[in-house]
Amino acid sequence: MTATALATEATGPVLLDALTNLTTRADDVITRLRASVFAPGIEKIVDTRFPISKAAEMVGRTPEAIRQAEAEGRLPTPRMTDTGRREGYSLAEVNTMRDLFGTRPRRAEGDPPIVLAVQNFKGGVGKSTLTCHIAQYLALKGYRVAIIDCDSQASSTTVFGFNPDIDIDDDHTLLPFFWHGGEPTLDYAIRPTAWTGIDLIPANLGLYQAEYEAAARMKGRPELLDRLRNGIAGIADRYDVVLLDPPPALGMISLAVLRAANALLIPTPPSTVDFASTAHFLRMIVDTVGLLDQYGLSKNGYEFLRVVTTKVDEAKSAHVQIREMMAAVFGADMLTNSLLDSAEIDNANVQLRTVYEVSGGGRVHERCRNNLDRLNSEIEILIRKAWPSHRAELRRLGVG
Repeated sequence: MTATALATEATGPVLLDALTNLTTRADDVITRLRASVFAPGIEKIVDTRFPISKAAEMVGRTPEAIRQAEAEGRLPTPRMTDTGRREGYSLAEVNTMRDLFGTRPRRAEGDPPIVLAVQNFKGGVGKSTLTCHIAQYLALKGYRVAIIDCDSQASSTTVFGFNPDIDIDDDHTLLPFFWHGGEPTLDYAIRPTAWTGIDLIPANLGLYQAEYEAAARMKGRPELLDRLRNGIAGIADRYDVVLLDPPPALGMISLAVLRAANALLIPTPPSTVDFASTAHFLRMIVDTVGLLDQYGLSKNGYEFLRVVTTKVDEAKSAHVQIREMMAAVFGADMLTNSLLDSAEIDNANVQLRTVYEVSGGGRVHERCRNNLDRLNSEIEILIRKAWPSHRAELRRLGVG
């Protein structure tokens, strides 16, 4: 037996044992982390309460107007403490106020639902973080939101309180929708979340099989790339915004997401590698759209397409310089605001939550929350600009 053969014989089983051991240990950590945050089978609870001053600000009316509507019976009697003080209002109660006063900023009947993909083929760019914070910001504003988790890593699913390994069967994901002869619509997979105004189509590791299923079915039939778009069209009229969280790779599901979306955000951290990856991503979009055009699958275009810098540390001169370079390259096609790197986001991630779910009164929390609000407000304005019924109001506000 040669030395090479001996080495292979000696290291082969060791390598397999080592990988098995690492996998077991990693799975154990994930299991304990999820168990510490979410009890098995119990859905997440979000019970944020807003004092009347904050509720009035959210509704666009004065506290006196709210009190008067309650006294007249036009609003339900608020929940009170034992000492006779208001406990605060839930988001559902704030939305009831918005509906009464006519201040809920939803799309009108003829406005197109926005199907927004937060997409880049490179992982680790803040895609799911951005998706979840956009969804919750819009829900706080009173919009009706759906998230479709198209990524088998299931980060968005986890943040919204579902354990992909326990709570989500393969049949609860997009997988049956891509099966031959599978589910005809997406209705089977929609489930409410603990957040008022946000529904979710969840993901789990089994969703990765959809890549093979879609690839097998689409061979010679490129029109099947539009199956996801058609499925979303069947549910989108119930929502103002549908957010798509696709996998960080170029595959059939990612291509289906590009076809289904009518708006696109491209998260990009301020590094040369990530900038190059984004440039490659944009080139691939152009090439793919051109190729599909040859098969008669023309793309109508996007309501908007923006690059957004993520994970920016403004204390690092390199981050600032690269962001300025990106702004010079992309110009008006890059959002003015960035998703700043923050310990608050990291701390929330440890709890499998978002900054909008973590209470905090410190300066770091306030600074992070303000940054998220500015960034998401910029995205909200882009969404509203796509709705004809909102354009006059936006012009009045000077942002049309």
